[in-house]
Amino acid sequence: MFHETDRQSNRIARALREHAGVRQGDTVALLLGNEPVFLWTWLGLTKLGCSAALLNYNLRSRSLLHCFSCCGAKVLLAAAELRDAVEEVLPVLTEQGVTVFLFTEVCETVGMETLSDKISLASDTPLPSDLRANVTFSSPAVYIYTSGTTGLPKAAVISHQRLWTMSSLQSIVGVCSDDVVYVNLPLYHTAGFALGFTGAIERGASLVLRNKFSASQFWDDCRKYNVTVMQYIGETMRYLCNTPKSPIDPVHNVRIAFGNGLRADVWRDFLQRFGHVEIRELYAATEGNMSFINYAGKIGAVGRVNPLHKRLFPFAVIQYDLEKEEPVRNAEGLCIEAPRGETGLMVARITQKAPFSGYARDLKQTERKKLHDVLEKGDVYFNSGDLLMVDHDNFLYFQDRVGDTFRWKGENVATNEISDILTMMSSITEANVYGVKVPGHEGRVGMAAVTLQNGEAFDGSRVFSHVCAYLPAYARPRFIRIQSALEVTGTFKQMKVKLVEEGFSPDAVRDPIHFLDEREKRYSPLTADMHAAILQGSVKL
Repeated sequence: MFHETDRQSNRIARALREHAGVRQGDTVALLLGNEPVFLWTWLGLTKLGCSAALLNYNLRSRSLLHCFSCCGAKVLLAAAELRDAVEEVLPVLTEQGVTVFLFTEVCETVGMETLSDKISLASDTPLPSDLRANVTFSSPAVYIYTSGTTGLPKAAVISHQRLWTMSSLQSIVGVCSDDVVYVNLPLYHTAGFALGFTGAIERGASLVLRNKFSASQFWDDCRKYNVTVMQYIGETMRYLCNTPKSPIDPVHNVRIAFGNGLRADVWRDFLQRFGHVEIRELYAATEGNMSFINYAGKIGAVGRVNPLHKRLFPFAVIQYDLEKEEPVRNAEGLCIEAPRGETGLMVARITQKAPFSGYARDLKQTERKKLHDVLEKGDVYFNSGDLLMVDHDNFLYFQDRVGDTFRWKGENVATNEISDILTMMSSITEANVYGVKVPGHEGRVGMAAVTLQNGEAFDGSRVFSHVCAYLPAYARPRFIRIQSALEVTGTFKQMKVKLVEEGFSPDAVRDPIHFLDEREKRYSPLTADMHAAILQGSVKL
């Protein structure tokens, strides 16, 4: 298949060069799902010395146009099944002089050209290397978009050097050339594309590609294709643990699982149910300049502080003021490192070895990710936006994202911790915790959007008893919103911004809302009268 992939990518490169006029240094946008042609197309573009913008195929209208304009592409390649999404924005693309090709042999839409027919007629002979003679390690290889959990996505510039570094992760976690890697995460994102696809190329490993993650089909696929290495991200491992149990759960050949976002309780459940799998939890950001890997298998940790690693790639966990939303600084204007066991902001020094390429055509957002004068005057660090903690054994733990953690009653409330406590209940399948503003109160009051197990009703008394048993008073969610499904990104990151904006008004929110009723010792339905009483301050929160 490596030989066939090489030939197919040659055909696509030649078709694009001849019919789209694509040349070295150009950027081409891809709107494709998880299919082999995605892989062939990117390889073909690379052979031409071009970079690719990996668009999220779930985006529509304004968001899609925003992402397209970020990368400066003049050519869009789209899957045939996404024609409707392209047609919706076609007038704007046409006005901007963008050429649109569809992977199909027939297309009657004015303004779109077919591509599959042109590829089939193209030669599969190798392309001369002088077509990409000016490409260097610092040249952009791809533009990968942030998930947009806090606004419109930003196009992270991934250089060839950065992509090569990402691709080496499979080697670091122990993947070999005879492994079979299962990729079911979206190829438009770092995990599927760089850690999965290009990582497998670097290893010479076999790749099993699925169009989208399916918890019910996951292990059947692994058994069918003799998968030995799997990826995970966000909530995917919990989805696997929530599937119906089977006697053949431990029957598979998966030996390594690598990814990020694995909660400690799910980690234990996964190992107990699916047998011995070497889990390699990692911490990294698409646009970031630092990464950590938990080699030791310490449940819940994302890595361990290594003196040599810290010397080569300086980083620090610094004190952070959640109310002011800025680092704490001393009298000299420098940041203060957080003591062991205390949560702080993860930052990494920007150096030649650890560069930060920023966001395409967005100097303002690029600068916002930089922190100056951190540990000494004149230094510049990448601001991860993540809160981590180093314990007394030097293990690193992800705590929350800045903006997700909030202050209430003078205390810091970590949303991840509250979510974990709520989902301990068998009746609650998912929980998205966030803080909302209440007039007349400092900080933000805790609120949770939850989904329930099929057939389960919300038991306000039981939930009240549970949160009181496990959480201090300031951390107990004052409002619980019942949803049929939680909104997530393509990589299963929970969306909070819209929930925060909607707040807890029963007039504005159609979903049932319950509030923490101290007098009744239960979560009671929130009525319009009770909502008004809360706003007036006659009900204590």
